[in-house]
Amino acid sequence: MTSLSFREIIERLARWKFPSGIDGVVGIAQGGVVPAALVAQRLGLELKLIALNYRDDAHEPRFAAPKLLSAVPDLGIWKRVLLVDDVYVSGESWHAARALLPPKVEVLPFVLKGKVDFALIRDVDGCVQWPWRVA
Repeated sequence: MTSLSFREIIERLARWKFPSGIDGVVGIAQGGVVPAALVAQRLGLELKLIALNYRDDAHEPRFAAPKLLSAVPDLGIWKRVLLVDDVYVSGESWHAARALLPPKVEVLPFVLKGKVDFALIRDVDGCVQWPWRVA
């Protein structure tokens, strides 16, 4: 497991080129709460959450599909949002959250770690110990 410091994550976020015209940030809880808060703060935008559960503490799927644990946030007049999670492994949680948001809203992905173009961290293999998670 690789440990990343809070400072390193903040520095990477400061260098990231976010798309323009974003109206707000939606974080996928639990794991995406802190990343979404950091992104919302960095962009000076409002943050809303949607809670799903799919994986257990060992990062193994516990359900056949992600389960909704909260109300779907009202996005009001938002037309373009970032949907943020901590990691993108299979994409199941991200796609499940996207499917629950209004189809008229343009939803762009952003994650802290994954082997995808929209991941902040693509150069670290294996699991990451986030500085805000107690081991």
